[in-house]
Amino acid sequence: MGLFGQVKYLIHKEIILEWRSKYALNGILLYVVSTIFVCYLSFKQINPVTWNALFWIIMLFASVNAISKSFSQENKGRQLYYYTLASAKAVILSKIIYNVFLMLLLSTIAIGFYTLVFSNPIGDPLFYFLAVIIGSVSFACVFTMISGISSKAGNNGALMAVLSFPVIIPLLMVLIKFSKNAMDGLDRTVSYNEIGVLVAINLIVISASIILFPFLWRE
Repeated sequence: MGLFGQVKYLIHKEIILEWRSKYALNGILLYVVSTIFVCYLSFKQINPVTWNALFWIIMLFASVNAISKSFSQENKGRQLYYYTLASAKAVILSKIIYNVFLMLLLSTIAIGFYTLVFSNPIGDPLFYFLAVIIGSVSFACVFTMISGISSKAGNNGALMAVLSFPVIIPLLMVLIKFSKNAMDGLDRTVSYNEIGVLVAINLIVISASIILFPFLWRE
């Protein structure tokens, strides 16, 4: 079976496992909805800058909760079984792709409920949604690789936080600036630099994952 076939098979496996244990997805959705609602009860009305920053903070912690289980739920016996069936590149690519779809679903629900609860005018809704999509992909790529590294260190949550900090902080800064430009309704060309930086970060993380994960997978 080629790389594409292995990736397709592993993604199908992830979907089946998630469907069988829907409590994980339901728990994440409950976390996002309840967090947004608690913020609404606490603030009632917030200015646009805080509105934007608060959304990305909520999505950051939601993505950590959603993606940190990518490898932690795989026991050693199951990992050994995968090792005999699929290549390390297929495993990490399938995890990234699945987590991208998971984050896109989660972020779409989150931004819909967030704008419903916190009514705030967005100058360019389509471009803001593009920022949400790119941000979801970025979170999925970064945290999937960090989760893989952390799983080889005994699923140490502190290690995941430390390793992701140097990457996620610059990523958040660019995302907040990009989405703020969309909120203000600025010309789209103003945000092209931010889009280029985000795309470059994603490509670097995916390339690093494909190159480095096989060495982790052998352990």
